[in-house]
Amino acid sequence: MDFQHTEDRRMLADSLNRFIAEQYAFDTRDTIARSAEGFSIDMWRRFAGLGVIGALFDEAHGGFGGQGFDVAVVFESLGRGLVVEPFLDTLVVGRALTHAGRVAQQEQIASLIDGSRIVAFAHDEPGSHYEASRVTTRAAKHGGQWVLHGAKGVVQHGEHADLLLVSARTSFGMPGAGFDEAGISLFLVPRDAQGVSVRGYRKIDGGRAAEVALTEVMLGADALVGVEGSGFATLEHATGYGLLALAAEAVGAMDVTRDYTLDYLRTRKQFGVQIGSFQALQHRMADLLLDIEQARSAVINAAAAIDAPRRERERALSAAKYSIGRIGARVAEEAIQLHGGIGMTWELPLAHYAKRLVMIDHQLGDEDHHLARFIALGRD
Repeated sequence: MDFQHTEDRRMLADSLNRFIAEQYAFDTRDTIARSAEGFSIDMWRRFAGLGVIGALFDEAHGGFGGQGFDVAVVFESLGRGLVVEPFLDTLVVGRALTHAGRVAQQEQIASLIDGSRIVAFAHDEPGSHYEASRVTTRAAKHGGQWVLHGAKGVVQHGEHADLLLVSARTSFGMPGAGFDEAGISLFLVPRDAQGVSVRGYRKIDGGRAAEVALTEVMLGADALVGVEGSGFATLEHATGYGLLALAAEAVGAMDVTRDYTLDYLRTRKQFGVQIGSFQALQHRMADLLLDIEQARSAVINAAAAIDAPRRERERALSAAKYSIGRIGARVAEEAIQLHGGIGMTWELPLAHYAKRLVMIDHQLGDEDHHLARFIALGRD
């Protein structure tokens, strides 16, 4: 199999990397990440103008890419720049709409691609422990409307999203079977709908997230995405792209962390010589480089399998997420140790890359979760 990117993808990566290097330098990124919004709407629309969001969707839905390797190319570049704009949620929500949305809902993808609408994925709940089917938020029919009640946690950009994609249980099946895959439905909820309460906070790795409470939120019948009670398959499809995106983002962040560390080893001196000449440090760095290439291979495998049958696809995605969780933490730890005390300072970009690598592990399931999932899928 040829893993070389097409010319179009190479051009996309080159233009995106150049834009980030010239317009999204670390100082700019840090200012944006610390802002009250946690991202820049102006920068978001500039990314859209470059066609970066459009690369995440296929032509049938207004984009010009949409394949696994398109997603990987974009998010690897975003990882190199620690970009905090809402790419991940746009991808996940957009993919849910392409998978199951009605025509009117899919027409809204155009507003995601041009950057005029912000969306957020509101699925995780307190105590869910990364299990996608652990949904206790309820949705019940009331006349011709739906009424939602529940709570969602760590909703990225939840304060400033125009729409939330919310998972809710519309049927509970047998008593005690509250975590069944069947019975989960998806809804598009305006953030300013009556009964929606949002409490925002700053994230440790930059940007903002929110806790969302839903109290008797009334929605029209057209808010339902897909078929009632069949939302789990759409969740799995959409979050699969999210897993691939996070894994690719981590590889981009690892590459920059590696470059920072190599540069430091070549310039820092002890006993009158560069510390990079010490054999023990050379061995540690060589092991780290091998680990990063292993992570890159896992991402390539996941991108190639994104359209494969379910079991093959999900095993490849869990393998990639497990790999980048384990390797990302090691890259962060080794880079900081090899830098010494300076590696912990807020002013050094390296510390922010290390934080992001650690936090990526906790999005859409950590390494322990995906290792267990990989094993379980192998038994099916």
